[in-house]
Amino acid sequence: MLIIGEKLNGTLKKTAAAIAARDTAFVQDMAKRQVEAGADYLDVNAGTGTGNETLDLVWLVETVQAVVEVPLCLDSADAVAMKSAMECVQRTPLVNSISGEVKRIDAILPLVAQQGSPVIALLLDEGGIPPDVASRIHVGRRILERTRQAGVPDERVYIDPLALTISTNTEGAMIAIESMRQLRQEFPEVKFSLGLSNISFGLPARTLVNQAFLAQALAAGLDAAIINPLEQGLMNMLYATELILGRDRYCRRYTTAFRSGKIKLESQA
Repeated sequence: MLIIGEKLNGTLKKTAAAIAARDTAFVQDMAKRQVEAGADYLDVNAGTGTGNETLDLVWLVETVQAVVEVPLCLDSADAVAMKSAMECVQRTPLVNSISGEVKRIDAILPLVAQQGSPVIALLLDEGGIPPDVASRIHVGRRILERTRQAGVPDERVYIDPLALTISTNTEGAMIAIESMRQLRQEFPEVKFSLGLSNISFGLPARTLVNQAFLAQALAAGLDAAIINPLEQGLMNMLYATELILGRDRYCRRYTTAFRSGKIKLESQA
């Protein structure tokens, strides 16, 4: 599974403050720590509400690229900011995101097709997040019709089924998982991604909820997730679950992670 580090997001208070202050040291340290913990991509989001998203996102991209070599996940709903960021990336980015909203897909999908980038597609439209599996499948079909028309192959599309916060909707996790399963049957080449930590918002001991959901989502075919790679229990669960599911040939990923210190246990009996 692709690990997309979530910590360089302008909706987080410390990151927002660092972007506003052009705190290079904070941003670069966070970038390096996430990569050292196992991130394959780094999500960069400059949506801080300052009105300068394009300048902020370009600065964030350039600052991060100066110290790490992993590709970036460009996170913006603003087509102008996205275009500017795509022009300065050094490696093919993952675009986060399009959706079933006509204005959003019309603005960003051409950039994706031109760049040849993989893209995250959110299962929502002008009506918001659909409340049930059938409605989400309908949105997914419409999105995939558009991506195919634009020449973006299914294997470059990462569908995000949008798991709702379980504290306000106890069916949120299972609706997302079942949406993944049904779409995989209909579109076998499509991939799946989640913003994982949304599921536990408002609950105590969030890491336990995140870990349980990750295991279930991996079993349903999850291919990528935007997570905190510094959350040790979550990373332990990721490596162990992939091993159990037969997604780790010869146990190499698990054993390599253990030897390099990416798997750590508080105590060993």
